[in-house]
Amino acid sequence: MSTTSFLIAFFFINYVRKAIQSESKYPELDRLIVSARYLTVGLWGMQFLFHEIFILRLIGPCYLLLLVWLTHKKEELQPVQSTSLSILPYAFISIFGELVKFVSKDFYNQFDGFFEAGKFFAFVWVFILWLNNRKQEKALEAERLKLEKQEELGRVTEAQRDQLEVLVAERTAELRLQKEELEKALSHLKSTQNQLIHAEKMASLGELTAGIAHEIQNPLNFVNNFSEVSIELVDELREESQKPEQDTELIIELLTDIEQNLQKIQHHGKRADSIVKGMLQHSRTSSGQKEDIDLNAMAEEYLRLAYHGLRAKDKTFNAKMVTELDPTLGKVHVLPQDLGRVLLNMLTNAFYAVSDKKRQQPQGYEPTVWIVTQSRPNQVIIRVRDNGTGMPDSVKQKIFQPFFTTKPTGQGTGLGLSLSYDIITKGHGGSLEVITQEGAFTEFIIRLPR
Repeated sequence: MSTTSFLIAFFFINYVRKAIQSESKYPELDRLIVSARYLTVGLWGMQFLFHEIFILRLIGPCYLLLLVWLTHKKEELQPVQSTSLSILPYAFISIFGELVKFVSKDFYNQFDGFFEAGKFFAFVWVFILWLNNRKQEKALEAERLKLEKQEELGRVTEAQRDQLEVLVAERTAELRLQKEELEKALSHLKSTQNQLIHAEKMASLGELTAGIAHEIQNPLNFVNNFSEVSIELVDELREESQKPEQDTELIIELLTDIEQNLQKIQHHGKRADSIVKGMLQHSRTSSGQKEDIDLNAMAEEYLRLAYHGLRAKDKTFNAKMVTELDPTLGKVHVLPQDLGRVLLNMLTNAFYAVSDKKRQQPQGYEPTVWIVTQSRPNQVIIRVRDNGTGMPDSVKQKIFQPFFTTKPTGQGTGLGLSLSYDIITKGHGGSLEVITQEGAFTEFIIRLPR
């Protein structure tokens, strides 16, 4: 069983190397331990080849005793000295058994079971003690690491405590500075918000301008045409007045025509003046004062302006415009500039929706936009409807949120409907809702209190 002795020696050497961490802490000693491991393998091989020789059979257990002795000679090996003593029972029983076998082989064979049992229990004892010691070492190592962590934590805590007051003072100064910066940022944000609102108003003014250019051209054409005709009539009147015999009836007829032309010039001049004043009124900031206006006339005018505004961008676009204006509506007390922006925004969106659907469905589709006014005892209702692309529910839920738009980049600010909602609900105390079906229609319903 010398093989078992060398097996114990081999594992004991590896145990020693790991227990004292010789590879990192004691490089020179580690080289000796590695050499001892190779020596163990060599001695085992020699004993395996010459196991019949009595002296060679004693090499294994004697080698174990040598390892125990060397363990107690080296100060660095003190952590494993108590563990090394567990080897002694097996080494002594092995040596005693070999001596008895050498002196009296018959006696040894007679009590062979006792000797082998003794070696077995000694072998088991070795590994039980090793496992127990290893378990204790791990527990001690864990406790040591725990204590080291606690000490390190204590040092860190103490260092942090020293820095805490400085950090608190610095943080307080930073927070004070951040507060000042946030106040400045809030002021800047409010200024930016006002600029964005102004930009949206200017954008709606741009939509309005294109329609106005078309609307103002008609009265100007009439003014120019009637002016030219009136000049010709004046020339005829001058010629007739220079004749010796004047035709009184012709002179009266010519004067009557000139008077009618001047009336038409005056009428269309006032129409052009009205359009220009409307544009100026739309572009300037609201005074905040409500006025009594003809809502039907405003609705009809903005319907044409929005239509011609889109036609200015797309000459091929045509749409049917339907007006259902309640004749009993009368004057309505509103903020004219703000309500005009709301109508222009919704009508422009309506024409955009039908134009977009026309591009997608060119055959068998007639773009149509409705504007309806209705008088009720306590309120006025305005409906703007189109048979365009409509909206899905996901878009409908966000339609009045600031900066939300379904238009391509560069074609919408996302503020139009948000501002319209504020104008109707906050500026007029009314309500604004939308009814829509994707691919079919969209209808905005404005309710204003009387």
